[in-house]
Amino acid sequence: MDRRAAMAGIAATAGAAAMPGLALADGAVSTATMQRQKFRYGSRIAALKDAVASGDFVAVAAEKNAFILYNSGAYPGSKNKAQKAEAIKATNNLFKSIRDKDAGALKSAYADYAKVVNLSDYAAISAEQGQGYSSDYDYRVGTKQAAIWVR
Repeated sequence: MDRRAAMAGIAATAGAAAMPGLALADGAVSTATMQRQKFRYGSRIAALKDAVASGDFVAVAAEKNAFILYNSGAYPGSKNKAQKAEAIKATNNLFKSIRDKDAGALKSAYADYAKVVNLSDYAAISAEQGQGYSSDYDYRVGTKQAAIWVR
């Protein structure tokens, strides 16, 4: 082994030792992150109910990212592959009805999407109905579900 090859080997070994180990995480997928994504983007999708009923294609198309982010955040990983595929198929049907400018198909596709993803209505709650959050770090703080009971 010549001097150049030895120095290259030493440098490569030192570089590998200096680099931190690779993280072997799953992308922080947990029930809490899935719930947060379902609420964050699901509430935006649920708010489109009146726009869909009136046939407002522009309002629904403006929330395209909410549908995409809901599908990816609510159904992460390989365990949820089938559910994610169904949600994406329903999303594609919804946006096909927008491209076709078919209000009846839009209503039907929106109802189908809501059924496929089991979309909640995310209605406002009051302190009499229960507590919506328990700390300032909760994802519902500042939303219409942020009711808190104070004695």
